[in-house]
Parts: sequence; C-alpha cells; structure tokens
Amino acid sequence: MAANVVLVERRDAVATVTLNRPEKRNALSTQMNLELYAAIRELDADGSIRAIVLTGADPAFCAGIDLTSFEEALSTSVGTPPDGSAPQLGMLPAHDTPVIGAINGPAATGGLELALSCDFLIASERARFADTHTRVGVMPAGGITVRLPRLIGIDRARRMSLTGDYVDAKTALAWGLITEVTPHHELVGRAQEVAATIAGIDPLATRAIRHLYEEVEALSGDDAWLAEIHRHDEWMKSSFDSTRLEQGRTAIIERGSAQG
Repeated sequence: MAANVVLVERRDAVATVTLNRPEKRNALSTQMNLELYAAIRELDADGSIRAIVLTGADPAFCAGIDLTSFEEALSTSVGTPPDGSAPQLGMLPAHDTPVIGAINGPAATGGLELALSCDFLIASERARFADTHTRVGVMPAGGITVRLPRLIGIDRARRMSLTGDYVDAKTALAWGLITEVTPHHELVGRAQEVAATIAGIDPLATRAIRHLYEEVEALSGDDAWLAEIHRHDEWMKSSFDSTRLEQGRTAIIERGSAQG
C-alpha cells in the first residue's frame, strides 16, 4: 500500500494538514486528492478541532495537478466529491472549520486554487504564486476566476492568468493575496499560533461569521447589507448570550491593551 501523501497532526484544538509529495513538489495526484478530501472532512466532523492549518512539505506548497496522470487527478480534485455529496466549490470539500493556508513555497495553478480555497493565507518569504492555466491550455475549475479577482483586483488577476508569471511573497502581500509574510522556519508555527487564537473563540460564533462572509461575498450593494442584517437578527434571537458578552468584554479589553 502506498504511503500516505497527506499527513495530519493534531495539537489541542488545532490540526495541521501537510501535503507530502515533496519529490513531486506536492503535485495533486488522485491519491493526494482523495486523502486531502478525507482529512478535511474528518477534521471538520471532529468537534475537538476548531481550526486547521494547511501546508506543504518543502520545497513547494503545491505545483498543481500532477501532469503524469492529469485527467484522473483532475477528476478527483474538482466537481463531484468522491462520496457523491453536493458539488464542491473550490479545491476543498465543504467545511465549517476555518482553514489557514501556510504557504511555504511555490503555489501554481491548481496549487494556487487550493491556496485560494483556504480562509486566508500566511506565507513564508519563499512563497511564490502563479496561474499557468493558459500556458498548459486548461480551463480553471477550482476558483481562480472567482476568488483571485476578489482578493487582488480584476486587472492584477488577469495579468497573472494571461502571463503565467510568478508573483513573489512581498508582492502578494502588497496586492492582498496573503495577509502576512513570515520567516520560512517560523511559518507553520506562526500559522498554528493564529489558528490557536481562532480555536479559542466560541466555535458557533466563528462558524456563523465565516458563513456570513461566504454569503455576503456573492452579493453586492443593498443585498449584501440586508443579508448581514438578516443574519444579525437571527443570531440575536436564537444564540446571543448577554452573560458571555459581559465575561468577554474584560478579556477583549485586556487583549487590546496587550496588542497595543
């Protein structure tokens, strides 16, 4: 039996998922797609896990679909999930648990789409990002034309897709593709630290706000405002806890003072 190509480490309420085909620059094979799907679904169903870090074994984050078995690997990375559930949008199965991408090296094409399927990205100074769909003559199906323009703007997204050029970590930060650049040897630890912060917050509120972002992202103008108001009214009627608000107020003030 082939060795696992997706590794999972649990530490308290944070799980770290590592793509582990370093000799292939973590290219997405059929086996990796199936293992990644299963890992995310299992962790998402585990109530003790409240945040997930997704990274790659050096030297790359993910080089995209494995071209040596392209059609088979592609069929297991986008479209209908292997368990026959509703079609997945992006490169990860539907999930409630926040996923932080820890981008340790190049993330290209399908690898960039995988990164874009995370909630947000932290990158090492070795990270680089490229969309080479045009160079290999493949139409994207993992969200490049949906998510990338929302993060960096339509013209920059077009430039990346039409040139296939790589963008370094410094530029990616300036463009808004990533939220932070950290020294390479500190990357996973830093992502786990941020994940632990998320994990320490009420998971019901975290998931509700995460889904609100997803809902509002697809809307514009008044529709977006009204969707937020609607979710606010629902939450305040069904889930608001005034006692927890008072308890949390002091902690929020103390945290703000410590970070100031």
